[in-house]
Amino acid sequence: MQDFESGFERPPEGEQAPSLQECAARLGLNPNDIRTLPFSEGDATAGSESELQAAVLGRAESVDLPVSIRESNYYANVIRQAAWGDASPKAISALEDYLRSNSEGVWENSWVRLPMRLLGRKAKLVLQEDLKADKGDPGSKNRSDADQFLFDQGGESMLRIPVSYLVKLSLAEFADSDSPQLRPIRETANRLMAHFLNDNTSPETFSFHVVRMIPRLGHGRQLARENARRYLLTALLAQSANHRYQLDRSGQEATIFFSPHTPLRQKRLNACISDSFYRELFMSPCLSGWNRGEAKRRYMALCHEVLSRSHLNAPVKLRDAGIIYTNLAVLPDTSNTSLANNGIHISLGSRRLTALRSDPQSGFQAKHEKYLGDLAIKVAEHFLSLFVGTCSAAPFRLHFADFHPERLLGFLAHELDFFHLRRLWKGWRRKARIRLFGRTLTPFGPLWLDLPISRTFRLKGDFVPDFRLIDYLAALLSTETSPALDGRLGNGERLASDLENLGVFDRRMSLYLPYKLREFSAIGFCGFEGRHHSLFPSLEQDMALATDLQALLNALAYKYIAQGEIDHSSIPDSPFDESERRQFLFGSAVGVQEFYVRRRNPNRLMSRILREASRVKTSRRDPRFLIVQGWDYRNALIRVLRQDAPDLIEMLGIEESIEDLTARLADWQLSASGRLTQGILQEVGTRSPLKMRAEDFNRASESYYRRTLSRAHLEEALRLLERDLEPIQRGGPQVSREAGAALQELFQGGDACRFVSQARSQLSRGLDEHEVERLVSLTLLAEYEDARQQEVSLEEGGDAALSRAAML
Repeated sequence: MQDFESGFERPPEGEQAPSLQECAARLGLNPNDIRTLPFSEGDATAGSESELQAAVLGRAESVDLPVSIRESNYYANVIRQAAWGDASPKAISALEDYLRSNSEGVWENSWVRLPMRLLGRKAKLVLQEDLKADKGDPGSKNRSDADQFLFDQGGESMLRIPVSYLVKLSLAEFADSDSPQLRPIRETANRLMAHFLNDNTSPETFSFHVVRMIPRLGHGRQLARENARRYLLTALLAQSANHRYQLDRSGQEATIFFSPHTPLRQKRLNACISDSFYRELFMSPCLSGWNRGEAKRRYMALCHEVLSRSHLNAPVKLRDAGIIYTNLAVLPDTSNTSLANNGIHISLGSRRLTALRSDPQSGFQAKHEKYLGDLAIKVAEHFLSLFVGTCSAAPFRLHFADFHPERLLGFLAHELDFFHLRRLWKGWRRKARIRLFGRTLTPFGPLWLDLPISRTFRLKGDFVPDFRLIDYLAALLSTETSPALDGRLGNGERLASDLENLGVFDRRMSLYLPYKLREFSAIGFCGFEGRHHSLFPSLEQDMALATDLQALLNALAYKYIAQGEIDHSSIPDSPFDESERRQFLFGSAVGVQEFYVRRRNPNRLMSRILREASRVKTSRRDPRFLIVQGWDYRNALIRVLRQDAPDLIEMLGIEESIEDLTARLADWQLSASGRLTQGILQEVGTRSPLKMRAEDFNRASESYYRRTLSRAHLEEALRLLERDLEPIQRGGPQVSREAGAALQELFQGGDACRFVSQARSQLSRGLDEHEVERLVSLTLLAEYEDARQQEVSLEEGGDAALSRAAML
């Protein structure tokens, strides 16, 4: 269990950043030996966090979300106020329309209701523990909001919980066996319950075990395999709960899948209710994972309030930037849904860095870790556009009526300097072709006016490769007085304080960055977390590629440091410098191609990259700047990797990954964005997103993620499970006797691999309760054996502490 605490490490008064030479010496870097680099061969460990989409299928009278809305005081008050004339009738009509017009019966992020009598002994004990106000106190009473989960209906005790917690209770049922032979399954189920959490709204899981990245086993494929197994178990537990807790009989069917966007219907509901009622409906109760769940829930509410306020404050910045130049603007909603976006965070740890920070005698202290870590992040940020659309994506259609800068640029106003923000907005409008009679035309506001204009002049809007990175506060721009990445302890805390005073952030929140330092003092290991990954079409192909590339960037950053080529002065910390390198990340997410970079650039790494670009030209309007094409910049990044890191590429065994990445950049159809878009279009029989209405494409994408892609992910995970079970069934030399005995007990000499293969071929028809339970047991058994072998590998390398480090 974790308590909610700030991750900042407060430096002593007057603490100065160390020198690069001191840090390199303490770390033991040898510029002539790449084996001394962190994240080099055999040094990296990996874990990930997956934010998933939950939905409950059923009729409005049976599913918790519409029932809760109709039974709420908010709904009653809106009706009463509308009847008295104190509120617009549109408020209640919009809410009623949301409740009635759901032909598919899909209620995203709804909770479920089930009879308490259906819970097994272990599940009841888990629930009893999780309802405590403080799980660290054996005598603690229940949470003050316990009645939100427990209620009576028709004289029967009922339980009301989010789907994310439903899967934890479902897992608890598999920890209830008394069979000695099934001890590995029982122990694994007990251990894994802590790995099922909530993000602000969505179900979230984190790695079941730390993965040691070994090149000969496929660097990133090992982490992708663990993630696929975790997704498989999560989806199977939801199916098991539908049967075991008779949700299907009561008109509810819980489902979990990967989807990067806030559901359209949830955005629609958000537009017609208050921010506090939105939080009441969708905020995680934080029953699992934290000792004081109510405190964590208050933190979640704080995040929602702050991001809503940040988005609401954006029009002022856009006016100051000259993007909004009249008093006519469409105000954003007072409640923001960005925290319902879903991505995958990949964390890579360094055994070498962790060992040094664990040893007080090493002299490698927090200030050295911070200095080098911030510098490595600044290096990596130059390369982040390589991931966007190629490894992961979140395709989205925008209507002409969506092109209000105060809506689309809301978070970007806090992420980019005004100069780059204006250039990106200009490029975006040009890309969307919203011009009429030679002048750019933006919507006026009222739909009754914008829709006819759009139809009359064929203004179709736009298609963007990764809208999640635009619809979320992915990075916070530094202030002039408080750089976020200058290598000094406490810089994040100082920036958060500055941004709080500007109405952008709150100092109690963890700083948002696309590439983030995982500090030993806060998390128990040293490494970096990539938070820029949206949706992977394939875990084995796309997540593995992203992990390989992330590991290479970490190692390359430390190679630059070891060679003395890069220090903090080489990549300045001004807001303009931050914006200049991050514009490629956000511009790639939008799909614009022109970027502006200073000719006389103090950023040595940016200058190094641009020397490899072939289509750079001087801006005619402002000769101080160069115009760089996005595709040219990304190809230049590949050339830099090939020239500056051929030894690292060979050492890590990722030559094929670099070739794959190069091919994706050359052919959009091979990229993550291309494959996801093609899959969506095949569902509806259309060749281009722009040939569809924006709402139709986005609805089709949600259906594709929930059905077709979810089945593809499950088939992929079952194929990997079959591969994992082969040595256990065969009785390989490294397989434990406990695992073999458990498999024998489950199948009594039958062929487990064949059973999994048959289940994979029958996914389209659905699996019965017995098949689901057997698959859950087999997945837990495979995890038991894999985790055991990973822990042995880490302990043989002298990393017993790291093998137990949480990957949160």
